[in-house]
Amino acid sequence: MLPNRIFFTGVPGSRWSGIAQILESLPGFNTSDRTPKREYKHNSYSGHVGAYFGPGMEFEPLLDAEYIDQAWAQPGGCRLVKSHEWSEMLEEVHRAFPQDWIMLVHRQHRPSLEWWLEAGGYNISYPDYSAYKDMSVTIKQQNRSIMQWVFKRNCKLERFTPFWIEREFGQSIDFDYSKYEDVFVTLWKP
Repeated sequence: MLPNRIFFTGVPGSRWSGIAQILESLPGFNTSDRTPKREYKHNSYSGHVGAYFGPGMEFEPLLDAEYIDQAWAQPGGCRLVKSHEWSEMLEEVHRAFPQDWIMLVHRQHRPSLEWWLEAGGYNISYPDYSAYKDMSVTIKQQNRSIMQWVFKRNCKLERFTPFWIEREFGQSIDFDYSKYEDVFVTLWKP
């Protein structure tokens, strides 16, 4: 059974938005945070859909249930709460929402930065990345924070595949996972 929320994080360019869209296609997820103004599509990229929480964005990364949940138009279902900032707030997220899950997406610095730049970098229409002054430094710091949580909690980073989804979510889904060969995920369930 899914929790009320999954706090979902990964660095810019980690392909986390594509992973988010795959997860949200599973039964039980609430996608009523999707609106035309919360969307970015670019050629062959999966793009961004739904609410993103971050500094200077429509929703700040605040750990308040009422504030977070207002991003969704409909009640119920599991909300995938997306923010790069959660990577540096994992202990606080866990303390504030001890019954909710935390999902981490990890991809090495260089391919993440290159993918982020290729997909539009600072020039995308959504979300707004202007608060990040040096994305290379940001990606390194956020990846470091993700790995600190992984080591501290003894989490296992694994490739993102249909087999992983079936084991962790109990649901089958088929997708081309070859583009996630250098992407690793872990799901913290209290």
